[in-house]
Amino acid sequence: MGRRWPCAAGTFYPADPRKLREEVEAALGGNSEGLSPPRSLARPVGALLPHAGYRYSGRVAGRGYRVLASLGRPEAVIVLGTNHTGLGGPITVGEPGTWETPLGELPVPDELSRDVARALGAERSDVPFSDEHSVEVQLPFLQHLFGPVPTVPVVVQLLDPPGAKLAGGALGRLVADRPVAVLTSSDFTHYEPDHVAREKDRRALAAVLNLDLAEFYDAVARYRISICGVGAIALLLAAAREAGLWGAELLDYRTSGEVAGHLDQVVGYAAVLFREVDDVA
Repeated sequence: MGRRWPCAAGTFYPADPRKLREEVEAALGGNSEGLSPPRSLARPVGALLPHAGYRYSGRVAGRGYRVLASLGRPEAVIVLGTNHTGLGGPITVGEPGTWETPLGELPVPDELSRDVARALGAERSDVPFSDEHSVEVQLPFLQHLFGPVPTVPVVVQLLDPPGAKLAGGALGRLVADRPVAVLTSSDFTHYEPDHVAREKDRRALAAVLNLDLAEFYDAVARYRISICGVGAIALLLAAAREAGLWGAELLDYRTSGEVAGHLDQVVGYAAVLFREVDDVA
């Protein structure tokens, strides 16, 4: 059991706890006190969220987390992050212990992390997380809303469609009927003109909202969409199908150009919720 220290504090999000809480609260749209009802999450839920610096993608992530919190407090959270470093295997699950952020500690439970690793056919190692922000930037939102909720960090490299379907399906069976949130952390098109990014991302998101794994891979390849978390998104799509989370909803989409004011090279950010159809109003 070990302790993992933050690598993105002071860059992707504030290192000062007070400023970090203020920034998370602003991203959530304010008035988040009491946002998460005292009841627990009743059924599994999934979400696709961005992982850029909070200045750029925080409002999109906040929209996703605000809706997620309204469904109840999850028993545990599994975060499928993008592997930007290339360290580790195709899928790597973090070792059990604790993950430190400026807002305190999050527990990484041994039993659940072992079960997730077994389902995904993954190794458990902290090596890929030493300089990886994709999972870490999600943690302050989880802490602010849910406190020290048990969290299993995962990073995913590019997977082929059969591998993603197999591993994602196993993950979906693991979480089916359990009050667990499965989050995927990925940004969309990188460094394209704003109008190009929006059109490319529209095509990818159409496949995501249909939970169509083959269509998603085809769109990424055909239109050369520079999504960084293709493997992680594919795992979520396969898991959502297996767990019956057919109610997919695009909550928000923006580009960095809306913040930076430069539209020649932008990054796209999306927030998508996946839940059982009976849960959709």
